[in-house]
Formats: sequence, C-alpha cells, structure tokens
Amino acid sequence: MTDAGADSGWFELVPPDDLGAARKVIENGSAETPKDWPTKAVKAGFAEDKEEYYDRLHEAATYATREVVKERERADDQQLKHSIRAMDDAERVANELAERAVEWAGSLFDDVDSGVEGARAVAARDPESEAERRAVSLAARAADLDDERAELAETIGRIAPAVAPNLAEMAGPELAARLIAVAGGLEPLAKKPSGTVQVLGAEDALFAHLSGRAPSPKHGIIYTHEFVRGTRPEDRGSAARALAGKLALAARADHYAGERRAQLHDDLRERMATIRARTDDDESDTTGADDE
Repeated sequence: MTDAGADSGWFELVPPDDLGAARKVIENGSAETPKDWPTKAVKAGFAEDKEEYYDRLHEAATYATREVVKERERADDQQLKHSIRAMDDAERVANELAERAVEWAGSLFDDVDSGVEGARAVAARDPESEAERRAVSLAARAADLDDERAELAETIGRIAPAVAPNLAEMAGPELAARLIAVAGGLEPLAKKPSGTVQVLGAEDALFAHLSGRAPSPKHGIIYTHEFVRGTRPEDRGSAARALAGKLALAARADHYAGERRAQLHDDLRERMATIRARTDDDESDTTGADDE
C-alpha cells in the first residue's frame, strides 16, 4: 500500500493525526490482495485495538471524500453552473420585485411604466411619504438585482470560453453554461449521447412522453439556439438533431482535449445550411438523414 513494501499497511507511513497524508495514501495506494490491516495496525502502534483502527480508517476516508467534493465544487465548470443558476434566480426575482414595485408605485405616482425599467424610474424618484419610501426602496432592490444579473452574464461570458471553448463558441456562453449546469458538469455532459443532449431541460415533457401522455419532445434548452429557433418549424427536429450531435462532440473535445476544433464548427454550419436550404418537395427525400 505504501513505498515501504508490498506487505505494508496503508497506515504505516501515516501519523495518526495527519488526515492529509492519509488521504494521499488512500487515493494513490493499492494492494494486490486484502491484508489483515487491523492486526498490523495494532502491532505497528497506529491504533490501540481493531475498533480504533476502523475509527481512524472511517475518519480518513470521510476526510478524503469531503476534500474531493470541495475540489470539484471549486472547479471552473462548477462555478459556471452556480453562475448561470444565480443569474436565472436574479432575473426571476428582479422581475417579480419590479412587478410588485411598479404596481405599488402606480398607486402613488403618475406615469409609472412597467417592468424593470419602470422600477428603475421609480427608484430615481424622491419619496415624500413612508409609503413612497418603501415603494421606491423596493424598486431600487429590483434594479440592483437586474444589475447583478447583468454582471453575472458578463462573468459567464468570461468563464465559459475558458472552461469549454468549443461548446461556448458553438452554443454561446449562456447556453453552454446551461447545458453544463443541467448535466451536472462538463464531464457528465461529455459522456452523454447526442440524443440526451438534444432534450436536456425537457425532462418533464420527456417523462410525459414516456408515460404515453405527450409526443416525444424535439428539443430542450437548445431551442434557444438560433439554429433551432430560427429554422422553420417543420425542419426544427432535424436542426435540433444536427446541433445536439455537434454540441455533444464539442463537449467531449473540451473535456478530453481542451482545444478548439475548427472542423466541428465548420461541419455544423455546413449541415445547417443544407437543412435550411430544403424545400417542401425535397424534405421527404432527406427524412432520417440527420439521425447521425
């Protein structure tokens, strides 16, 4: 288990109170066959008895697991996940607060516009009563949250190309971040087949389809991509399949290589040009051509 020899226990070069050293041995060590480590640990003075050995082993294993989880949470793709979720939360709450603020302000002031911009105008007013102060303050909170949403979008725009250069270029930073967030990280996304990438974010619709209550969804959050949204309705299924296939390849290139692959982007543009050039007459001749 350690460099001391094939019969050494994992604990033999680890001070009992050094969890960091124990973690390294646990993560990097190996043994060809099981050993009677509890007995060896007692003989080596690592533990007073077998019960204490198992207590120390449990503590070391728990520590190692906890540290791995912390490191993964601090990884760039995880920060991207938190950023996009925070941005969505900030936008949702900003809109809700703005709606409440302008409705309230409308009962106190003349000419109050709706939405976040209306809330910004309310926030700039000079209140003269307690009710006005509260409405103005609420409007200011909505404006602040909308500013935070914009700053989070800028952060995503900087992080996404560094974390996933191909995915960010192909999907745009925000959609790339959403795909990574829904998948749980860049590595899980890279391991998903294109058919799964195509319907990420449409889990409710997919469940309804599997339950026999709805047709199969053609796309999930990739609908926001111009290649899908901007394609005529009868060709959106083909566009979604083509885009999902290239997004899956982009995620794999980002995770396993980390280098921009120009050919992926060229191939996608060429495929989309072919799909969009279709006419009603030749559509039937190309059915199934996108199921790559």
